[in-house]
Amino acid sequence: MTTVMARVLVVNAGSSSLKLTVLDGGDAVVAGRNVEGWDGRDTRPIGELLAETGPVDAVGHRVVHGGTELRGPTVIDDRVVHKLGDLSSLAPLHQDAALAGIAAARRVAPDVPHVACFDTSYHVTIPEAAATYALPAAWRARWPLRRFGFHGLSHAYAARRAAELVGGEPSQLRVVTCHLGAGASLCASLGGRSVDTTMGFTPLEGLVMATRSGTVDPGLVLWLLTEARLDPAEVNQALERSSGLVGLAGTPDMREVLARVRSGDRDAGLAFDVTIHRLTKEIASMTTSLAGLDVLVFTGGIGEHSPEVRAAAAHRLEHLGIAVDPQRNTAAHGDKDITAPHAKAKTLVITAREDQEIATQVRSTL
Repeated sequence: MTTVMARVLVVNAGSSSLKLTVLDGGDAVVAGRNVEGWDGRDTRPIGELLAETGPVDAVGHRVVHGGTELRGPTVIDDRVVHKLGDLSSLAPLHQDAALAGIAAARRVAPDVPHVACFDTSYHVTIPEAAATYALPAAWRARWPLRRFGFHGLSHAYAARRAAELVGGEPSQLRVVTCHLGAGASLCASLGGRSVDTTMGFTPLEGLVMATRSGTVDPGLVLWLLTEARLDPAEVNQALERSSGLVGLAGTPDMREVLARVRSGDRDAGLAFDVTIHRLTKEIASMTTSLAGLDVLVFTGGIGEHSPEVRAAAAHRLEHLGIAVDPQRNTAAHGDKDITAPHAKAKTLVITAREDQEIATQVRSTL
């Protein structure tokens, strides 16, 4: 099986970007390519990469939403593509992009198996108490109104890597992983299994993000629709693309927010404070779901590269035994332990490797 599945192309299609990685049988990166401004139809980047690396044995696709039926990595055929299309309304920024990536890659590499790997899969183990919304029974019977959770590929890898780094008994390890990037979510993992997460029915719930609002009072949304008489499409557009850091500070880039905070910018200061308030509040919530905390992990673009965010979060979480060493935190690069000597729980920075998680799932599926 290892020989047959020696090489996997991982396709991660975003709303306007395409990230391609070829991994060998040992999960070493053979080559990669990031395409900004990808139009969803151009197959040339995939063809050019495969011309450089040679043929692959399988293709793995990151897909945000699997719904209630597609609960694990799934070999893609036309029936699966149709099911993925039916879920587009639940993750409009990502699902159509993933479908475009699948279509493009299948045209370039039609003779190898393609596997969909879902961001929702890791969270199928969440208990009913955490997954269930307190909505009318008739609604819940008719529609899949539950917390699905997202970023599962990143959370799964980070939780497993955390166990490797700290040792101990993996089956009892209580880990909160913070995937902080343009999209952001937390996950509470017990023994490598998700038991709670901050995103819900869609990726809109939870933390403040680059352009997404995170959790807001549903009554506020209803007020905008009924009293302010905004069009539903306008509200959806605002919550998905004009809120979060953009809504608070006018920029989706946490680096720019931090630079403006240092210069005394009031809007940027508020954006940072709101972000940290929501982040630490939800970390405490995840800790409650675990009945304690052994390891706190920061991953994703902001999680890996913003010592200011990590330090601010740790400062507000001292009551949970979290503390970071200032020098380790500032110098962190790659997978690092940044825990202060007196801390009761470990704090780690872990490089996001969704590509490796996808390749692992592809091999296990085929």
